[in-house]
Amino acid sequence: MSEVGRWILIGVIIVIVLVLIFTNIRIVPQAHEYIIELLGKYHRTWSAGLHVKIPFLSRVAKIVTLKEQVLDSPPQPVITKDNVTMQIDTVVYFRIFDSKLYTYGVVDPISALANLTATTLRNLVGELELDGTLTSRDTINGKMTTILDEATDQWGIKVSRVELKNIIPPTEIQNAMEKQMKAERDRRETLLQAEGHKAAAITRAEGDKQAMILEAEGERDARIARAEGEARAIYLAKKAEADGLRALKEAGVDEAVLELKKYEALVQMSNGKASKLIVPTDAVNAVKANVMFAETTGLGDVTPAAPEEVKEPEEDPCCDPKK
Repeated sequence: MSEVGRWILIGVIIVIVLVLIFTNIRIVPQAHEYIIELLGKYHRTWSAGLHVKIPFLSRVAKIVTLKEQVLDSPPQPVITKDNVTMQIDTVVYFRIFDSKLYTYGVVDPISALANLTATTLRNLVGELELDGTLTSRDTINGKMTTILDEATDQWGIKVSRVELKNIIPPTEIQNAMEKQMKAERDRRETLLQAEGHKAAAITRAEGDKQAMILEAEGERDARIARAEGEARAIYLAKKAEADGLRALKEAGVDEAVLELKKYEALVQMSNGKASKLIVPTDAVNAVKANVMFAETTGLGDVTPAAPEEVKEPEEDPCCDPKK
């Protein structure tokens, strides 16, 4: 073989080697794993990064994603304990934690999980009545999550959450439930109205009671104020009278002045509108004394004397002018 042919052969071999190398280089993306088989047998699991497989002998058997996935099951008929058929659909959240078990544990892991979800749901709902099914979503979700998680461990699947998306009872049951709910709402409305009227009546009664209490307290305070005012007025009048008497006493006034003051008081009293007049004993005695003094001495007697009777002249029979 010539020198040129040998170089050509070397070049071809180099190209083939490079092609084989580049065609067998694999870059595994993040959150993915590759299952590698060598001569039809499990060899290793590639994680994220750069890898090179053996040409013609190894192959990528399965590409597995490690992200959380969602299995949305379609509505399926489920019979309750009281023989009511309902349509229920579920949503299952799961992720793969072991790519080898996921690849070799079951033929179709997703289909197996969907069927297991349906049978588990039928078993759980079959133990409950209609009302219990409608009000026990959280209980059913928790039990299904626990059962599916334990059953799928051998498939390399971790079930994190199960939710009942829709519970659709038959049309007849829906109509009956609507009527029942309407009756319940009417009953609650009636109770609320009755409670409102009761509360209003109580409030009005409390308001009337409080108003009467405040009115009584106001009248009591007014009476107390009037009584205190009258007592204060009486006190001030007595105090003024006492102060006047004290001043007269300190001034050394004799009994004549006091008698004069008594007369002035009697005159002022007689000018009023009183129908009765009470004269002190001392004043009566003084008046009597004054009257006796006036009659004895004649002083103060202003009554005029009676005129003397005028006698007509007697007729003289001897000197009758008519004769």
